[in-house]
Amino acid sequence: MKNSIKVCVIALVIQLMIMSFCSTVGAQGTVVFADTGWESIRFHSYVAGIIMEKGYGHPMDLVSGSTFVIMLGNRMGDIDIQMEIWSSNIQEIYSEALESGDIVELGVNFDGNTQGLYVPTFVIEGDSERGIEPVASGLKTVKDLVDYWPVFPDEEDSTKGRIYGSPPGWEVDNIMRTKVKTYGLDKYYNYFSPGSDTSLAAAIVAAYERGEPIVAYYWEPTWIMGMLDMTLLEDEPYSEELWNNGFACEFEAMEIYIAANSNFVKNNPELAEFLSKYHTSEQLTNDALAYMMENDTDEKAAALWFLKNNEDIWTQWVPEEIAQKVKESL
Repeated sequence: MKNSIKVCVIALVIQLMIMSFCSTVGAQGTVVFADTGWESIRFHSYVAGIIMEKGYGHPMDLVSGSTFVIMLGNRMGDIDIQMEIWSSNIQEIYSEALESGDIVELGVNFDGNTQGLYVPTFVIEGDSERGIEPVASGLKTVKDLVDYWPVFPDEEDSTKGRIYGSPPGWEVDNIMRTKVKTYGLDKYYNYFSPGSDTSLAAAIVAAYERGEPIVAYYWEPTWIMGMLDMTLLEDEPYSEELWNNGFACEFEAMEIYIAANSNFVKNNPELAEFLSKYHTSEQLTNDALAYMMENDTDEKAAALWFLKNNEDIWTQWVPEEIAQKVKESL
């Protein structure tokens, strides 16, 4: 056990050193944004980063890492800004970082988010246009999955079904693994961990296009939910008691926060003021990510598309002279 702990600590230190080396912390005026592995945080980082670069003259950098490592980097000052803090997923480490004064909560990026286990709606209701019959018409809740494991077969294990879980390295991966055990679903399903959010999305899209059942963890806002007809399986209403007892309920409805290193806020009050006014919505984010996928482009291009088509929104976040500089650059 001691050796395992030492290995974990050493690996963590090495990753932090790599992050520090690869980022441009210390470069003149560069702002370092966090990338915890999903499209929406990269999209919002580019929206804010482009405004900072073109409007305020501060170039941006984007540094990738697991949720836990990113939070440590933010506290230490190796990372300046996190554009999406899903607080209930990292409640303990986030609260500790706020209480210590290492990071500052600047505002709410968006709310109305959802996450949990989804299935294609045709699994429950069928799809007459595609000639798909419903195969689990009584499936409504996560607990109902016990009765429908043959509908979601694991191609590598004929004795169980398969639940596609969270990508590894995300804090929610631990939550979903625990929830599956709490509900006794591990007796009927293998919890399958995709290699990345891209792999998870690819698995969902492939099954959807073939008209085949799949049950998988996912969240909103995402392009998947903007483009596909998916149904979130119901769970027990959220309560702190149930959540602390094996995550035996739905995810707590939460606002998605923007947070920054406290020294960054102190040294860059004009940028902190801008971020405190930055506010979007689940639908705006879904639309931008759907644009990205429909046009086979990346998050930076989606950010530019957003800025060009939503001047009435983002110009309210910055002074008029800053907005003018950004518009001229576009």
